[in-house]
Amino acid sequence: MISQDINYLLKRGVAEVIVQGEMVELLRSGKRLRLKEGFDPSFPDIHLGHMVALKKLRQFQDLGHQVILIVGDWTARIGDPSGFSTTRPMLSKEQVKANAETYMKQFFKVVDRKRTEVRWQSEWFDQFTLSDVIQLTSRFTVAQLMAREDFSNRYNAGQPITMAELLYPLLQAYDSVAIEADVEFGGTDQKFNLLVARQLQSMVGQRPQQIFLVPILIGTDGSQKMSKSLGNYIGVAEPPEEIYGKVMSIPDSLILNYFELITDVPDEELEKFRQELKDKAVNPMTLKKRLAREIVTQLYSRKVAIEAEEHFIKVVEEREVPEEIEEKHISFKKFRTELLDVTQGTTAEVISMGYMLVAINLVKSRSEAIRLIQQGAVSIDGEKIEIPFAPIKSGSIIKVGKRRFAKVINTDKLGE
Repeated sequence: MISQDINYLLKRGVAEVIVQGEMVELLRSGKRLRLKEGFDPSFPDIHLGHMVALKKLRQFQDLGHQVILIVGDWTARIGDPSGFSTTRPMLSKEQVKANAETYMKQFFKVVDRKRTEVRWQSEWFDQFTLSDVIQLTSRFTVAQLMAREDFSNRYNAGQPITMAELLYPLLQAYDSVAIEADVEFGGTDQKFNLLVARQLQSMVGQRPQQIFLVPILIGTDGSQKMSKSLGNYIGVAEPPEEIYGKVMSIPDSLILNYFELITDVPDEELEKFRQELKDKAVNPMTLKKRLAREIVTQLYSRKVAIEAEEHFIKVVEEREVPEEIEEKHISFKKFRTELLDVTQGTTAEVISMGYMLVAINLVKSRSEAIRLIQQGAVSIDGEKIEIPFAPIKSGSIIKVGKRRFAKVINTDKLGE
């Protein structure tokens, strides 16, 4: 590899490389590197925050290197805090398999399936004996493990930490030993675990893996890490119109960051964007449209990206109702209730919109539905609703936010 290519590989979309000098030496050696990427199948979906590392994996693949995707099916039965204040629930084998299938379908939107080897932790951990576990744990001290920030925080706060949780970094580290990883990829929040793997490899006589840490992508709220639990995420499997619209909603301050971390737009062009924004020589909306097209193109196609942009212009900018709206056939009687008018002393039959919006998949939860209604973001046939109860008829068009529409068709029999 020439120095210019190596510099791009190690700088663009990278937070830290451990150890950079060794990494450069490996890349120049011509060796086909084994790239480790592990995932926790507790959650099946991937968002743009995950894409930062996945794009880097793809860049290495395009240079001829091999990706080893490790499904953490064994550690999913233990629970990894990974910065959370509470432990994750243990999953059954069936749940792990279902989540893994969904995850991989999304993973291969970015990473080349043909150059990826999929391994399951159970291949080696199902063979582990108590003697193996004791030998593994004897290589590290409790003090070393308590250096992990989330363990330390929970301990100082008097929150419980199970012995199983303390095992997690060691088990993840053993994955690197099992597959003889040359390089492991992860977010900056995974640095501790990746360093443990590097130590363990040295202890067993393997060449310690290089560590490739990528930045944490800020979510659409502009302030916190992209996360499904915070609702500030853009999922890679979402409809293209939804992805495009969400990208258009990010704060202007994130435009360059998103371009750098999740697109292939050349650095020279990004520098031009940076200068134009500084000089106010370009409308940020113009750059967001380019960004949204780039991202949708990566995940779908150029043609789909153009269609998503046309949909955005028509529905959001020109405030038109889309020509094609998905119909949701649903029984209204499940959601009927009576609303008391205290001023008139009468009641009226209405629909509980919090529950209906969840049922027709316009929102993820009833709490989200109520929050959006309170914000004036929900309308029925063009009329905003102010409370989570409203009259509705079969064929009504419900709009949530700027981009989500559904036509509800009542499946109840006449007279019921």
